[in-house]
Amino acid sequence: MDRNVRTVDDVLRLLDGLFAPEADRWTDGAASWWDGFYADRSKPVPFFVAKPDENLVSYLDRDLITRGRALDLGCGPGRNALRLASLGFEVDAVDLSPTAIAWAEDRAREAGADVQFHCGDVFALTGTALGGPYDLIYDSGCFHHLPPHRRISYLALLDRALAPGGHLALTCFAAGEMGSELPDADFYGQSRLHGGLAYTPESLRWIFSDLTEVELRRMHDEPPESPLFGESFLWTALFRRATHL
Repeated sequence: MDRNVRTVDDVLRLLDGLFAPEADRWTDGAASWWDGFYADRSKPVPFFVAKPDENLVSYLDRDLITRGRALDLGCGPGRNALRLASLGFEVDAVDLSPTAIAWAEDRAREAGADVQFHCGDVFALTGTALGGPYDLIYDSGCFHHLPPHRRISYLALLDRALAPGGHLALTCFAAGEMGSELPDADFYGQSRLHGGLAYTPESLRWIFSDLTEVELRRMHDEPPESPLFGESFLWTALFRRATHL
């Protein structure tokens, strides 16, 4: 007889277990799936390009975010981490996939960029290897792969790691364009995430209501010849944490 639920973390792990193993994209157990995804560097995946997100570049060009320490969540091959490092940020970048991290490290060596890459579960790493506080937490496509209950972990990460006055910037699937629009409860009955969750502007504002909205818009489409990455099926959101907590 198992009676092993006593803390919030116990509840979160219990809910993790309601999903089929092949649905996992957010725990250490998903590393092998992401390794397979990143194994072929020539695969025609839009965000495999060595280009930073257009919204991130826009924030920097308009001085909406200040230089300092940055954490890149789900960094993949490192395209955004490298841009931040080139502009003087002290960058930690984390991904579940050793294959993605190896690719990102190769790109960093080629560019002469100084980025600290970490392989593992960001929820476990914050507070240890990823101590913070960070002036910028950047998330390009990580948030929409979390099941609903792991938003609690995500917000707790922000509480621990985002500096007062710091910014959270993220891109995620836009409702009506990409991602599942099922109600949260339905994912637990089906034990899968259908490739990722779609969000509306209203849902993002509600989830991150403890932060101040700076900008929330569609990502701009970028043509193939552009030096930037952009796809309009994504929302881009920039939020700021209060200076005095």
